[in-house]
Amino acid sequence: MKDFHYVYILESISQLRHYYTGSTNNIAERLKKHNEGGCPHTAKFHPWQIKNYFAFNSKEKALKFEILDVGFRTRICQTAFLESAEKENSNK
Repeated sequence: MKDFHYVYILESISQLRHYYTGSTNNIAERLKKHNEGGCPHTAKFHPWQIKNYFAFNSKEKALKFEILDVGFRTRICQTAFLESAEKENSNK
């Protein structure tokens, strides 16, 4: 089976509405590192929970998506996207 690479969106549990987008080939290990304070960009706002993730069949595709995601969205747009998805899921 081919390995996947993931782009993930984390939400801070201690600072609601604070998000972080990253990429990895092992979500569980990466989340553990974020929650242990091992990442400078997220240490201040840990603990974190996974809000959403996207799987890609290559690292290159995942990184392109991450760059688009980080560069294109503002925090307001990202929050609106996540709230819309939650609302849609609760209506099912």
